Order: sequence, then C-alpha cells, then structure tokens
Amino acid sequence: MSNAQTCTREAFLQRAGLGLAATALGAGPANAPPMAPTSAAEALKWLKEGNARFVSGNQHFEPQNARVLELAEGQSPYAIVLGCSDSRVPVETIFDEDPGHIFVVRVAGNFLNADNLGSIEYGVAVLKSKLILVLGHSKCGAVAAAVSYVKEGTTQPGHIQNLVTAIQPAAKAARDMSGDWLSNAVNENMRRNVHAMTADSKIIADAVEAHRVEVIGGIYDIHTGLVHFY
Repeated sequence: MSNAQTCTREAFLQRAGLGLAATALGAGPANAPPMAPTSAAEALKWLKEGNARFVSGNQHFEPQNARVLELAEGQSPYAIVLGCSDSRVPVETIFDEDPGHIFVVRVAGNFLNADNLGSIEYGVAVLKSKLILVLGHSKCGAVAAAVSYVKEGTTQPGHIQNLVTAIQPAAKAARDMSGDWLSNAVNENMRRNVHAMTADSKIIADAVEAHRVEVIGGIYDIHTGLVHFY
C-alpha cells in the first residue's frame, strides 16, 4: 500500500470511529448546493421536486465545466441513494441534480452487502448526508431472476447467481401476496433493504436515532419516470 493510500485510509478510520476527518476521499462542505438541505425532510423535498422536473421535461441541466472544477476541491452530497445498476435508472438524471449533490451506490437489484454498506456509512459519517433512499424500480431484471429462481429453480451463470441469491428472500416472501409477483417482489426487496440499513449498521442506526439522517424507500417507474416514495 502506498503512503497516499495509507494516509487516506487512516484519515477515514480516524474519523469513522467516530471522529471522521473531512479531508478523506473528497469530503468537505465547500461544494454543497446553494442553500443545501439541512434536514431529511428538506432533502426529500428536493428529490421530489427534481423528479417532478424530470417527469415534466423541465430539467435544470447546465454545462458542467465550472462544476467539475468546484468538485475537484470536495463534495457535500445531501442525499445517499442505493440504486440498481440498470442503465434505465440514472439516479442524478431522474432527480434533475448536478454532480456532487447525490452520493450514489449502485448494484443490480439495489440490495445491501458489506461493501456497499461501507460506502453508505461513509456518506453518513464523513459526508454528513441527511437522507438515505433505497431506490428500486419497476421491471427489475435482477428481481425477475430471483422470482424465476424461487418459482422454477432457474440459476444464472457465474457471479450473477450471487445477485439472485441475495434477492431471493424478498422474492420468496412476495410469492403469496396478491397481485403481480414481480412488482410485489420489487417492493418487498426495497422494504427489506430499508430495514437492513439500521439493522446491519450501528453507524446508520445511531445517526437515525440522533435524527441526523433518515432512511426511506422509493420505486422508480420506468414507464412514467415518476418515483413513488415510501
């Protein structure tokens, strides 16, 4: 490990237990959005308003050259989104947000594991984000594969099966629900991962208890572009 890597790791560990230095990995409040949200409720309001602009076609997209230079000095995202890797769900775009405002963690099936949970803990402990959103989406292929696995025992090649196995409990729980199995499994997967945020992480649980962050869920409709919040 190089000296630079060692310094970065030590800076993070020093603050993550729970004194956290804002210099690690581009942290720093200098590049927060103007009048940045100061609460989870306000952060959610910003996400809802951005999604409404996206759905209506009234996005506030601007050239990013100046913003790129600003972000070289640090980041201060107001929200963390655990989303799916699906290319039809570009997180900043569907919330009509500039780079630097949302700390995005993506994995097919938007489920928690040790690695992405660590990233989310970093967003809470170091970057001081106010809101965590677990964002599922309609017609999710990873969840559909989990439903097929529960229904017919269909397995996937290579490491893809690891994704299916992680989502399988949600697919199984949704089997006897009324309505569409896939839609129910998408919602159940989202709900289970919202719960796991605090159940599996003391850092996040403590921040929620202290009212420094809130954890919510949402489902993005790939047909309409609308995010339904829960």
